[in-house]
Amino acid sequence: MKNKMLYLSVAVAFFAFTSCKNDSASGSGNGDGTEKTYQGKEIGSEFDAEIDKLVAQMTLEEKIGMLHGNSMFTSGGVKRLGIPELKMADGPLGVREEISRDNWAPAGLTNDFATYYPAAGALAATWNDEMSYTFGNSVGQEMRARDKDMLLSPAINIVRTPLGGRTYEYMTEDPFLNKKMAVPMIVGLQDNDIMACVKHFAANNQETNRDFVDVQIDERTLREIYLPAFEAAVKEAHAYSIMGAYNKFRGEYLCENDYMLNKILRDEWGFKGVVVSDWAAVHSTEKSLKSGLDIEMGTPKPFNEFFLADKLIAAAKAGTVSEAEIDIHVKRILRVLFQVKAMGGKERVKGSLATEAHYQDAYKIAAEAVVLLKNDNNALPLQLEGVKSIAVIGNNATKKNALGGFGAGVKTKREVTPLEGLKNRLPKSIQINYAEGYLERYDEKNKGNLGNITSNGPVTIDQLDPAKVQEAVEAAKKSDIAIVFAGSNRDYETEASDRRNLKLPFGQEELIKKIVAVNPRTIVVVIAGAPFEIEDLSKKTSALVWSWFNGSEGGNALADVLLGKVNPSGKLPWTMPKKLMDSPAHATNSFPGEKAVNYAEGILVGYRWFDTKNIAPLYPFGYGLSYTSFTFDNAKADKTSYAQNETISVTVEVKNTGKVDGKEVVQLYAAKSDSKITRAAKELKGFKKVLVKSGSSNTVTIQVPVKELAYYDVAAKKWTVEPGKYILKIGNSSRDIKKEIPVTIK
Repeated sequence: MKNKMLYLSVAVAFFAFTSCKNDSASGSGNGDGTEKTYQGKEIGSEFDAEIDKLVAQMTLEEKIGMLHGNSMFTSGGVKRLGIPELKMADGPLGVREEISRDNWAPAGLTNDFATYYPAAGALAATWNDEMSYTFGNSVGQEMRARDKDMLLSPAINIVRTPLGGRTYEYMTEDPFLNKKMAVPMIVGLQDNDIMACVKHFAANNQETNRDFVDVQIDERTLREIYLPAFEAAVKEAHAYSIMGAYNKFRGEYLCENDYMLNKILRDEWGFKGVVVSDWAAVHSTEKSLKSGLDIEMGTPKPFNEFFLADKLIAAAKAGTVSEAEIDIHVKRILRVLFQVKAMGGKERVKGSLATEAHYQDAYKIAAEAVVLLKNDNNALPLQLEGVKSIAVIGNNATKKNALGGFGAGVKTKREVTPLEGLKNRLPKSIQINYAEGYLERYDEKNKGNLGNITSNGPVTIDQLDPAKVQEAVEAAKKSDIAIVFAGSNRDYETEASDRRNLKLPFGQEELIKKIVAVNPRTIVVVIAGAPFEIEDLSKKTSALVWSWFNGSEGGNALADVLLGKVNPSGKLPWTMPKKLMDSPAHATNSFPGEKAVNYAEGILVGYRWFDTKNIAPLYPFGYGLSYTSFTFDNAKADKTSYAQNETISVTVEVKNTGKVDGKEVVQLYAAKSDSKITRAAKELKGFKKVLVKSGSSNTVTIQVPVKELAYYDVAAKKWTVEPGKYILKIGNSSRDIKKEIPVTIK
């Protein structure tokens, strides 16, 4: 969402830590390794008679007042008829602070502090749909406490390029994982009488030229990669709202794209909710209305000058838009207002804001999101026996990310930094020697036009400050252990620009080399929302941990992982390439395009490309280590052959062969080698996270409806399951397959 001001994101999320050892045996599901389904409430028709009565009493001007913004984050109501404004809030990291009605300046309230929740990339790294529901439910309560109707979230666009400025906010590179994490979040939100506004529909996969770039995708790729999460949001979660994207798709802007908004979203999928524009993404009056847009938001001009304001009144009076057409859109808005009990007199969820319980929710997500990438010689968890001092090095040890960047953040009273987390958790007898190490600095002369949507992301100054380096080296020398907090932040990874490259900014690699040279017991923690080229770094350090913009309690959760109070269980939700040019959009030279961008890699997005082309990633999709070890045994399907309408039930015994309790993610991929069509080497079709106590084993069941094996047949315009033999591959990353099960589809 466009901001014309300093970035207003302060987010607070505090996670009360739950030791793996004390956790009840719960997986992503019902606690026994079986599946839980999340189904949203459909928009009902029980209020239609009342809605018809209201519409009959409204003037043309009152109706049109409901179809556009009448403040920065509300669309109009009709006071005399008891129709309230529809009140929206940004919220990828929690509920955004209150903004002035007619500009981007903060309203300056004292009662709009909120919980800062982990970014969606972190949530996806939990690979746990229960955490998704927790996230949605917790944010939904905060929305209601702030008297809001619609959360402008979740953002479920596919991570197509690792350079993407919003990778931290989007979930994953995989359509199956995206939908399985998006649906529970939407249901959790809407269980609190809140509308989820699922964005950005669709094919909005870069910030570069996002205002006008024309995205060209073949139909099969569109259906198999870029639409499944949106389709599930509509059909399973029953999302009440969808946000149209900025870009064009096949020549038409997405907020006036009849094919996407009418033919697919409403006619095919049966969407009954409202379509809201992204801020200033509307380019016409009649066309956008007739193509399926309901509410126009955010154009940088007086509210009455919006395309769906005075211009629509004029069009209606001239007869180029019928009042019957206008009524359709007004009724949709009234229906969702009744659905969330903003109208109709039913008791509505009251909600609660920035409570200890919500900080606990944020902590739980953060603790499951941390990914252990490397752990040679059991360098982690930290063994504190005989340790008198620990060097904590790096600007990211103290950097706060609730606010920052060109996107929505959260104003929060609690954001525990990594340094604070270690101070909270380490014994008082251990001396912490902190040194900033590197300076976060930007080249103001060549910073690019942030906000004008260019590929010129922030230009960093990468020369180290000699005094800062000396201080860091001295701290590392005199300490028993050194922990370097490296990576990125939300000023560097930001909406409105994509990154220029995947190099660690601010001279961090050089700094880390100097630290490792004087202290071989150096652990590196990367805090970032998107991949970096860290192959050299991963070779030089014995332990490498990946954390995220991880919420109010992120520092405590991270400290608990480093100290072994929490056994890490996060898995990468995208592929970490060795170098940028290994990634499909770059290998095919099809990013960013200029006026148009052609998705030349087709269905081979993310790990599908790496696995099919046999390109070794640095760390594969689904990868993450643990402080314990697991084996997979007795993997089997309930039958050998299935009809098209059946569900394959796969069971596998997961044994914890190590010394500590831990959670593992069982991942199920499907492959068909003798296919008549082009396919990826394998595709994720199921996963389950399960806690297994040390020395014990749990049987995990994964259900795969045969229809999940379908491809989109462009000629027939339908999903088709190709009969024949499939191999179901069970593993704990896309590259670490432990068991294979052949099945036949009739």
